[in-house]
Amino acid sequence: MKKSTIWFLAALMALTLICLLYIQIMYMESMIRMRDDQFSEGVRRSLYAVSSLLEQDETKYYLEEDVAEVEAASIYSQYGGTPRLGGMRYTFTTHSGLVGDVTVRADPDKIYNLQREDGSLAQSYNTMREELKGQYLYQKGLIDDVIINIMNKAADRPIEERADSAAVRTYLKQELENNGLALPFEFAVVNRNGHAFYKTGGFGSDDMSSLDNTLFVQPLFRNDPRQSKNYLRVYFPSKDKYILSSVKFLIPSFVFTFILIIVFIYTIVLSFRQKKLTEMKNDFINNMTHEFKTPISTISLAAQMLNDNSVRKSPAMLQHISTVINDETKRLRFQVEKVLQMSMFDKKKATLRLQDVDANSLISNVANTFRLKVEKYGGRLATDLDARNAIINVDEMHFTNVIFNLLDNAVKYRKEDEPLRLTITTADTSSGKLRISIADNGIGIKRENLKKVFERFYRVSTGNRHDVKGFGLGLAYVHKMITLMGGQIKVESEFGKGTCFIITLPLLSDDSDTDDGNGSAE
Repeated sequence: MKKSTIWFLAALMALTLICLLYIQIMYMESMIRMRDDQFSEGVRRSLYAVSSLLEQDETKYYLEEDVAEVEAASIYSQYGGTPRLGGMRYTFTTHSGLVGDVTVRADPDKIYNLQREDGSLAQSYNTMREELKGQYLYQKGLIDDVIINIMNKAADRPIEERADSAAVRTYLKQELENNGLALPFEFAVVNRNGHAFYKTGGFGSDDMSSLDNTLFVQPLFRNDPRQSKNYLRVYFPSKDKYILSSVKFLIPSFVFTFILIIVFIYTIVLSFRQKKLTEMKNDFINNMTHEFKTPISTISLAAQMLNDNSVRKSPAMLQHISTVINDETKRLRFQVEKVLQMSMFDKKKATLRLQDVDANSLISNVANTFRLKVEKYGGRLATDLDARNAIINVDEMHFTNVIFNLLDNAVKYRKEDEPLRLTITTADTSSGKLRISIADNGIGIKRENLKKVFERFYRVSTGNRHDVKGFGLGLAYVHKMITLMGGQIKVESEFGKGTCFIITLPLLSDDSDTDDGNGSAE
């Protein structure tokens, strides 16, 4: 897949996810706003109902006050006193179930005579109707008196009596529950200047600016004079939590969307990595073809020369051709070994035969073998094996290949105009480990490439030259082997001045039991 295609699909998917997330956010905001409006409307209805109930209580207060006076007068008349109003009280029930009282007000003697009066039923009914008519007119006048008392006297009563705190709390709780708002609240009754006559403990200070939209205000006794206006303020501490809880079903959708975004980002990164790995493998195949072509061609040419009779008659020529075939065969075998290393990486595991070896001795043998190759290019290989304790538990074959790969890497990336100087040193560290350093004065590695040198198939760019051969597996192999053997490797380099690879491996303690058996690591 082309890189442009991947970028197009990534942009399209990113735009789709952004739009999906935007729609979810807008929908959630709309739901919260709607729930907030519903909450506010329910609270306003509840507060209006509380205000109406308090006004009804006040009306009932004045009615009961006047009725008490009437009942007191009736009691006086029954005991022979001279009543101010006089009369007889009747109780009745309507067809709808309402209970009412009717008081016939007249001279007690007339009422008594009315009850004992002989006559027809119609005459008694007419007489009673006239009496009831008079009573109705009286009661109407009584209610007018109550209205006048409310208008003239009610505003002068203390607000604590007109709106009792216990009654306000009860009415508030009842009306809020009727509107489906069963949540905690705090309230206060204040005057037009904001001074609180009384308030609940959690209502807070007189400064309501910090309460924002969680505070609701309802005028009490709306017909009071303007200068005597009082207000009921109600505050809901858990309003935001209540509203958010009503839209919590949207939270899983946001979680799944974010998971989808993370998976999408990971997929895109993985796609680019896979594309890069594919490109590296293609380079590997090209390099492998080039590496195999040269020794095969050389061996083929040597075989053709052996068919020449003049060549077969010359022992020196036969010796030369034999040497060429032997060298190219070794070279071909080494390249095959590199391909097998790649197979090991694909399987993600390697089998190690761990044993205790003397690192100084092993490195010395490798250096003696490799010194001829270094001197062939006019260079010099020096060793400084000063580690006093150099016994490590490693796979001897893989550890030898590690040292060989690092030395071969130094030869490949040497400077053309300067003799190669290659140094191998060993030393003990304060943390009880062996430190192995392989330094050269080659072309070096740029800073931006240092983090990538241990990646598979990665090769530091040397321009369009083909004199530096390889598959980009050597350093990846070195890193993997050192890690599997419990060590660490790092690289220090300055472009144009040289490179130093530093290997750190754990040492065997003097008093530890050594095991020369086989082991494996994955």
